[in-house]
Amino acid sequence: MSNGELIDLSVPIVDGMPVYPGDPPVTVVPALRVATDGANVQRLHLGSQTGTHVDAPWHIDDALPRLDQIPLERFTGPALPVDARGLAPRTPPPPSILPADLRPGDIVLIITGWSTRFGHPSYLDHPYLAAATAQALVDAGIRTIGIDAASVDPSPSSDGLAASSDGLAAHRVLCGAGAVIVENLTGLDRLLTAARLGRPIEMFLFPLPLAGTDGAPVRAVARLGAPRRDPTRARETP
Repeated sequence: MSNGELIDLSVPIVDGMPVYPGDPPVTVVPALRVATDGANVQRLHLGSQTGTHVDAPWHIDDALPRLDQIPLERFTGPALPVDARGLAPRTPPPPSILPADLRPGDIVLIITGWSTRFGHPSYLDHPYLAAATAQALVDAGIRTIGIDAASVDPSPSSDGLAASSDGLAAHRVLCGAGAVIVENLTGLDRLLTAARLGRPIEMFLFPLPLAGTDGAPVRAVARLGAPRRDPTRARETP
């Protein structure tokens, strides 16, 4: 798919933006200015899990691969949006929500609709993946999973209380299989519309090249192809 409409699905990184409870605060301030230094340069302070970001398996286990050990192929490919909207807060969709035609190489995007709450305390009450759903993805050969929420697991409440006794159950299943996870995506509802129209969707989720880390911010971009004449063929690889 050489041409097509490009859609940015990333949360902008701005000074003081919301972060996951306990993560480093984000600071974006001038370091140099044209008037005094001859050029504009910003000083950045942020965590590796800032904004729209990818988790490498090392994020939850020292024995698993770090970000720069992940094949680049994991960060691009045909996307399969999965409609999980309408769920109650802190409710996991069942494995049955996944389509039957999952294929290795697909990038599965779980769309909860929660990105509209980004910056509000209720954003942390998002739906999440049950371990059984994560296992169904792994069993289908999926190794790249995205969600328009703070995490694929339950997040702590805004007051910092733990979500559960094992708040990383989905992470453990996915990362244990070598999968990468993209969190804090936004605007994914447009991909559902594209899929209904039979438009092929190609995702680009390349992270910053931070060596030896647990993850990094990404510029998440979807490329939408032209509608197919036969929508039943929409699952063909772009």
